[in-house]
Amino acid sequence: MHRQYLTIFIIMTIVFIVSSPLFGNDNTKAAQRFGTLKGQVMDIETKTPLVGATVTIVGTNKGAAADLDGNFAIERVPVGNYSLKFQSIGYNAFIQTDVIVKSNRITFVNAELASSAIEGKDVTVSAGYFRSVQDEPTSATSFSGEEIRRAPGSAGDVSRIVAVLPSVAKVNDQLNSLIIRGGGPAENAFYLDNIEIPNINHYPVPGTSGGPIGLLNVDFVQDVQFSAGGFSALYGDRLSSVMNIEFREGNRDEFDGQIDFSMGGLSLEVEGPISKGRGSYMISARRSYLDLLVDAIGTGVAPKYSDYQGKFVYDLSPSNKLTFLGVAGVDYIEFDSSTSFDDGNTVFGEFDGYEYAVGSNWEYIWGKRGYSNTSVSLLSTKSEDHWNETKSGDKLSRGKNIESIAQFRNVNNFRASNSVKFEFGIDVKYFFNDYDYYFAEYTDMAGNPTDAIIVNDEINAPKYGTFASLVWNPAEKLRLTFGGRYDYFDYGSHSHVSPRFSASYSLNDRTSINAASGIYYQNLPFMLLSQNEKFKELKNPVSYHYILGLHHMLTKDTRLTLEGYYKDYDNFPINPDLPEVFLADQIAVDYYSGTFDELRDDGKARSYGVELTVQKKLAQNIYGLVSAAYTKAEYEDTMGVWRDRLFDNQMLVSIEGGYKPNEKWEYSLRWIYAGGTPYTPLDLDASRAMNRMVSDMSLVNAERRPAYHSLNLRVDHRYHFGKTNMVLYFSVWNVYNRKNVAMYYWNEIEQKQDVENQWSTLPIIGLEFEF
Repeated sequence: MHRQYLTIFIIMTIVFIVSSPLFGNDNTKAAQRFGTLKGQVMDIETKTPLVGATVTIVGTNKGAAADLDGNFAIERVPVGNYSLKFQSIGYNAFIQTDVIVKSNRITFVNAELASSAIEGKDVTVSAGYFRSVQDEPTSATSFSGEEIRRAPGSAGDVSRIVAVLPSVAKVNDQLNSLIIRGGGPAENAFYLDNIEIPNINHYPVPGTSGGPIGLLNVDFVQDVQFSAGGFSALYGDRLSSVMNIEFREGNRDEFDGQIDFSMGGLSLEVEGPISKGRGSYMISARRSYLDLLVDAIGTGVAPKYSDYQGKFVYDLSPSNKLTFLGVAGVDYIEFDSSTSFDDGNTVFGEFDGYEYAVGSNWEYIWGKRGYSNTSVSLLSTKSEDHWNETKSGDKLSRGKNIESIAQFRNVNNFRASNSVKFEFGIDVKYFFNDYDYYFAEYTDMAGNPTDAIIVNDEINAPKYGTFASLVWNPAEKLRLTFGGRYDYFDYGSHSHVSPRFSASYSLNDRTSINAASGIYYQNLPFMLLSQNEKFKELKNPVSYHYILGLHHMLTKDTRLTLEGYYKDYDNFPINPDLPEVFLADQIAVDYYSGTFDELRDDGKARSYGVELTVQKKLAQNIYGLVSAAYTKAEYEDTMGVWRDRLFDNQMLVSIEGGYKPNEKWEYSLRWIYAGGTPYTPLDLDASRAMNRMVSDMSLVNAERRPAYHSLNLRVDHRYHFGKTNMVLYFSVWNVYNRKNVAMYYWNEIEQKQDVENQWSTLPIIGLEFEF
């Protein structure tokens, strides 16, 4: 361990201990603080209230019963961390951990219970401390807002929280791009309150679903459900994964405010009731201060960004709820020529852009049989940029691009009986994109010259989708799901039928065997399609998922999951000028800084692996997750040779956990090990002769970078005052300062091969003040 930063961590922990009395006697017998617990208990399949459901604070004699609207309240609860147990006759019980009661503040906890498979029975396979991801028996994980907030190394980023899962490859500290089971960074879908958002990040990387900094306010997040494969027919146009994010509602009883100071910036958020509790609002605004961390991060630049988001909820009637949602980000970054020269960067330039999503969702409860969610939304991303070559000052590219989507989505849930359920709906999208960009003549990775290209074009096209699933419990221990989608994309006249299937069989009340399979299609990125009119005739890439797994409850709060998977890919674009290269991976790391005259659509790939996860929920003082995976991801080039894909770690091991000795203190860590990823070494003679990066095309993806590993530590301290609360935390990323290699490149300034490392040791301090 790097002695300097271990010393910093110990000193900051001591400072926290010493500082506790400086903020006042925040929680002693002489000044006991209390808060209130409120919430609603509902049927997960119909959203109807569960009248009379019991809510108990685990380990105490405190509790309440739900009223006619499913609402409950438990008052005068001492501040601290609790677990709540929700029970109702005919339903699986559920225990929600990480419920934080704060001084003079209302904590809202909503619960949705799943009915027993057979009427009159209380099946307990999915009961206990683990929330079942609805109709996703394989590859699914759920995280609460508190689990995301406190995770060391996540910086409150919902994308980084899943980095500890065995299905997620380790790519680069600077990006939160998700590489799921051998897929690419463009293969992931994000849904926020029934609204699909293509990218939930600042500085979104073109053609992918990732970026360096998360956009969403983690304090607004109630729950995140992540599926790494085999997901249901409700979701289309993605090859690898789906992340469902649910924002909580604002306080319907009183005004609350919070100020946050963290790695992400300085933010202010407020919430409160609308129309005497018939609705609520939440609003937040954040401004970055990363220019102060430039030296520590080592980027040599000062990114500036801000974001704004809000959620407004109003009950039209007991069975009709209307939600308005808005998320927006503004981004700016500049690489000046002198800094780029000093840092050995190949290019310098400027990026200016914004992204936003606004929409409304109408939830209508039909009665005791089902409900529907109907959303309309508008999303847009605009970017203006220009880049020049550092050594010569020549212009390399410039762009002014706008990508927008108008969306309509309707999802219906109908329970025909206690053993049969239907899900069905439609997706309608209209894309209106405006591209105005220029790429200068340059050289590709093989050193071959490429032609200049000027694009000034609009792509406007609709896309239609419809989906349906039948969920059937033919026996007490067996659950089957049959589903399918039909999608039609007007641009290129592509139509697809995508069948899906999943099954879960309970061997006993602690163990189940699960399986899933399906066909998944995804459109090619518009940025690529815009380069040539004939590219719209290219087939859409397709993946075939096959998953088999086992869930076993080691204890009531500890679950073991073992899964094996196989994914087959077809119809990927291939560049005939670089037949050894897998284009989908290459453009993801080069960000479309190249042009293509011809493309084929017969690219093939495959990935397979086995994953083991042991997760313990916070039932007492300790929580944690340990995972390991062996994976293989490869593609077939045009000569029939199978090569490793760029994000193929092969071995993944993760450890994350924490210890909470009392309601004030929490200590946590995250350690990740990942095998080195493949890369193509430089042709040093050719690079030296051209003074540009030229790869050795006889060794495409034949060598591997050193293995990645990194340790993150964090300590949190909570303060409860008379009418306010505060969390002070200190974290150190990459504690022992591992030099994890991001890439090898040709330094055109010093005319030699150079290396770019990922983040070095980075100390972070943060504060959350509630008023």
